Amino acid sequence: MINRIVLNETSYFGRGSRKKLAEELKSRRYEKVLLVSDATLVQANVTRMITEILTEEGIIYFEYLNVKQNPTIANVQEGLRVAQISNIDAIVAVGGGSVIDTAKAISIVMTNPEHSGIISLDGAIKTRNKGLPIFALPTTAGTAAEVTINYVITDETKRKKMVCVDVHDIPVCAIIDPDLMQSMSQSLAATTGMDALTHAMEGYITKAGWLIPDIFHINAMALIYKNLEKAANEKDEISVEKMAYAQYIAGMGFSNVGLGIVHSMAHSLGAYFDTPHGLANAILLPHVLKFNGEVCPELFRNMGKAFGLNMDNLNDESAVEKVVNAVVELSQKLRIPQTLREIGVQEEMIPTLAEQAIKDICTTGNPREVTVDNIISLYKQAY
Repeated sequence: MINRIVLNETSYFGRGSRKKLAEELKSRRYEKVLLVSDATLVQANVTRMITEILTEEGIIYFEYLNVKQNPTIANVQEGLRVAQISNIDAIVAVGGGSVIDTAKAISIVMTNPEHSGIISLDGAIKTRNKGLPIFALPTTAGTAAEVTINYVITDETKRKKMVCVDVHDIPVCAIIDPDLMQSMSQSLAATTGMDALTHAMEGYITKAGWLIPDIFHINAMALIYKNLEKAANEKDEISVEKMAYAQYIAGMGFSNVGLGIVHSMAHSLGAYFDTPHGLANAILLPHVLKFNGEVCPELFRNMGKAFGLNMDNLNDESAVEKVVNAVVELSQKLRIPQTLREIGVQEEMIPTLAEQAIKDICTTGNPREVTVDNIISLYKQAY
């Protein structure tokens, strides 16, 4: 069997590593860039940490700062207009998954104008040209968009999250600077951290799993389980730094093997209710894990060991239950809502959500075959 891994050309890690941005841009002879970010990061002076570097180094930049938490086709097209008018030669994305995903879509259309309608980017496609170079600086420890070949854009007309998979969208350079993540609110650190845990766990049990991504996933799980609570609740600097690396490691894995129905179901919630992606994953994860555990209990033993749990002398059902309970306990310590009802999801919408989720590209990677009725049942359990 032939397996493929796609990663960044260059990545930097560590506090202060953002200072490498100008050096990388100049060494590649990029002179005009589009800075993509969002209003919250501007207000928190996080974006400023990057604009100061660009200004000091004399790099011309234009701004697109209106990215939503679940970015839309309109977001992409607005940013695209700024990019086209400004005649840029690279993109600098400063933000979480929503910002980096928007930058990816802009990047692809800049070099593949036949996709300017955006809708045609949905799914696993093969664009003709590599996207405009992206330099990604994540500000959350969750999505790992800076190292993946995926991006998600909401089609508001169809109320659908388009999951776009394209090797041409991966940033040429990722800079993982924990200083950019230190000011995250408790709730954002908690939910994005649970998103990273979901990536690691779903990626590990997906149908396409194999040796090298497995190594990434197991190590990411260990780091996240041991550091997320202190990173989110206490802002412990060492834990924040370890979470920054853990989410990147998880991204190295799942980007190359896919995910499962936690993500399919979360995408529907985001499309219909604008639910933050990490929050949706956190609520759904225990229920889907229990469902999938029936077909791969041996993998749950390994996940439990990565958490540091004693998995000796447990039957299959008990092994799965122990891991699921550990995930629930972590989520509760992070003060994350535990039900869909708590976050305003309408129960009568569950069949519609399920119909959308079953068609999501992530469903194909789920280790257990799944029907619409299965997904309806899982939504109801989470409700």
